Amino acid sequence: MYDCIIVGAGPAGGTAAYHLAKRGRSVLVLEKESLPRYKPCGGGVSPQVAKWFDFDFSPAISTKVDTIRFTWKMGDPVQAGLQTPEPMWMVRRDVFDHFLIQQAQKQGAELKDSTEVKSIAFQNDAWQVNTSNGAFTGKFIIAADGAKGPMAKLLGFKERVRRLGGALEAEAPANVVNSNIAHFEFGMVKNGYIWNFPKADGYSIGIGTFRGGEGQDFKKILSEYSTLFGIDLKTTKQYGHPLCLWDGNQRLHTQNAVLAGEAACVVDPMTAEGIRPSIFSGLKAAEAMDKAIAGDINALENYTQVITEEWGADMVWAQRLAGVFYRIPGVGYKVGVKRPSATQRMGQILCGEMKYGDVAGRALKRLSGSLIPGMGG
Repeated sequence: MYDCIIVGAGPAGGTAAYHLAKRGRSVLVLEKESLPRYKPCGGGVSPQVAKWFDFDFSPAISTKVDTIRFTWKMGDPVQAGLQTPEPMWMVRRDVFDHFLIQQAQKQGAELKDSTEVKSIAFQNDAWQVNTSNGAFTGKFIIAADGAKGPMAKLLGFKERVRRLGGALEAEAPANVVNSNIAHFEFGMVKNGYIWNFPKADGYSIGIGTFRGGEGQDFKKILSEYSTLFGIDLKTTKQYGHPLCLWDGNQRLHTQNAVLAGEAACVVDPMTAEGIRPSIFSGLKAAEAMDKAIAGDINALENYTQVITEEWGADMVWAQRLAGVFYRIPGVGYKVGVKRPSATQRMGQILCGEMKYGDVAGRALKRLSGSLIPGMGG
């Protein structure tokens, strides 16, 4: 009988496992893949996450970025240094996620990878989790199995509040020039952007749409963009996957269980940043579970409230900004991205140094004012 069974060994699951095990709770992490495992992801991580842990992440960081470069239809570039105390981390998810789980194991958490959850049942005040490698019993469950995982449905969360986006990503081995620069392209894709994030041994190139709408030929667009960096995407393996973007607050707890990470739909609707919000939700899930295990009957309900207040409140602004920016990206690029201060602000948001609520009101006014005479500011 475990105090808590965590399903999913991504950033949310690894974080929750680390903090619960550190508090002396018995923790089992179930992961359907064999670790370390590849996960398509740009791999940009806010250095802010370091303050939530007491160990050094250096072994899990591939390179660090201190400069952002934007383009519009592969031209009209804007480059700005990040005005932040720490540069942004670039990680490979197989290395990063496994490193986090290893830290949890050092604290006493158990890991069973290559173990897929098949069904669950709540009986005798505990969860029985039936897997491809037998059954396990735990008092509580943290479901952190991502956008496509089955746990939310198995726990009875029928229709989650979320906006589904889509992404296509490729890992391109390359001799990286300027490994301190992250690239963003806004003009070639509708309702989203293209990114190229440097790693020590190549580039993570991806394209994503965050607002839905008409179909687009992701492979063709991404292939054309990659020529900027001398990369032929036909020689790389490409991965398509859904994104569970935040689309409003919702209940994230049920009988002796909570949702965390992308299963909780916490991905930023403006930038599609997912690692920092997943880690944040894993941290808060661990804090709530620790209290629940100790007998606090309101702890899991409070978890929903904490995510609503400490993450959702700022995502309202991110969503508003995304709604305007991606509808009129040409105007957004001209009056937003091309302003040096705007680029620095976005860097601060990506690095966790600033919230959307600090800048969105003025940014929305500026964007709207470019469309409606007299509203500029």
